[in-house]
Amino acid sequence: MSESELYKELGALTKDKAKWKESLPYVASLLAHESSKIQAKALWLMGEMGLLHPQVVKEYVPAVAAFLESEDAILRERAVNALGRIGRGEFAAVEPYWEGLFRFAEDSAANVRLNFIWASENIATNTPDIYENHMEVFGKLLQDADDKVRMESPEIFRVLGKRRPSFVLPYIEKLKKMSETDENRVVRIHSAGALRAIMADIR
Repeated sequence: MSESELYKELGALTKDKAKWKESLPYVASLLAHESSKIQAKALWLMGEMGLLHPQVVKEYVPAVAAFLESEDAILRERAVNALGRIGRGEFAAVEPYWEGLFRFAEDSAANVRLNFIWASENIATNTPDIYENHMEVFGKLLQDADDKVRMESPEIFRVLGKRRPSFVLPYIEKLKKMSETDENRVVRIHSAGALRAIMADIR
């Protein structure tokens, strides 16, 4: 099967959730494929499958996590994102790798930093308490040099603000200033949304 045919097959499988559980071993085997494009697609699909079937995907988590060391930024970002999705389904499945994810907040590739935020949002949705002593990392991302990262960075404060508002209280003034004065419209909108989530829970 050619790369394009295989990619198309994975695209079709992405839409057919009824086949995900039985297809997990096959998709996991594609992590060893010679094409980085196929590996990236398989990593993304492993994350989506892991959200629905974390117990089944658990045995493949080390293979997913191995891509955290890749020199290819796309494979790093997909691995980070996949662990976030799996961790949302069941944190225990990714717990051995969780602390190691924080280094990607300073990755040289902006998309990797962006996916680190997404992964954190996913995990924090069901397991918020573990982030109590890591808020400074996200505070720095509010000032990231990349616009896409800055647009997403307030969202982790919104997610945690709904669940553990005390974690984000020290950042209220910063978010307020961003919501009013940031040059990027999306950053202003997301900062305001985070503030509303925090304040609603406080009240």
